Amino acid sequence: MNRKIMRALLSVTDKGGLVEFGRGLAEMGVGLISTGGTARVLREGGLQVTDVSQLTGFPEMLDGRVKTLHPVVHGGILARRDDPSHREQLAQQHIATIDLVCVNLYAFEATIAQEGCTFEDAIENIDIGGPTLIRASAKNHADVTVVTDPADYAVVLREMQANDGSTTLETRRRLAAKAFRLTNKYDGAIADYLEGA
Repeated sequence: MNRKIMRALLSVTDKGGLVEFGRGLAEMGVGLISTGGTARVLREGGLQVTDVSQLTGFPEMLDGRVKTLHPVVHGGILARRDDPSHREQLAQQHIATIDLVCVNLYAFEATIAQEGCTFEDAIENIDIGGPTLIRASAKNHADVTVVTDPADYAVVLREMQANDGSTTLETRRRLAAKAFRLTNKYDGAIADYLEGA
């Protein structure tokens, strides 16, 4: 089943292709939500962006450790669109759905490969919010498109252009599998590092 994308959350470490992707989404009427450096890059590219902190009513906290971990964000991602109870709960809490999540992760492996990387440096480069967003979106791929690789930006935009702003279930499922592969590899690299520390 096709799902129309109306709101997208973008929070990426790799900014390559970000502005073009954001512009392509905006041109199809998609509202953009973002965090920190990603929001700044999108704005510098001339795009209108809603900060996650504006959405949640809470500022980024703890040196950026807490940004997107909030029911307004995850409720909007995880709600099943075909479940009347979920829709009712969203309405009661004034939560709008989020239809596309574009996230890539802190460069943990690149960080620990650097000469002089301390244990504290490594720990601070363990992404928490990113994998949580990715896993939530991939779990609910029946309704949400998850994009973790800039190589998929053009694919998603082309499919949306061909389907009145929607993605197909086949594409969402493929991207969800790719997303779970990413978080699996990421967690494995962290476990390997901690076991060797």
